[in-house]
Amino acid sequence: MKSAYELAMERLQKDAPTVALTPEQKEAIAEVESATKARIAEQELFLGEQAAKARAAGNAEELASLEKQLASEIRRIREAGEAKKEKIRAGQAG
Repeated sequence: MKSAYELAMERLQKDAPTVALTPEQKEAIAEVESATKARIAEQELFLGEQAAKARAAGNAEELASLEKQLASEIRRIREAGEAKKEKIRAGQAG
């Protein structure tokens, strides 16, 4: 008799079969992840410096704007990275 977990895994496999990635795809995905992390760190440094200056100057309005901008940039960078990884998984050059 199969456990509920085993039955659920079988149903999941039927609905969305697992796709094995080639070594080249794995490497390309790792490169995209690395580039995404680097771009996020770059934005955090750049906008973080500006936010620190605004905080030191007591400019709450500018600080809030910079924090909002940073969150938006991080979200945009992550979405672009995920889109690139999906193209790689689909077997397309990206």
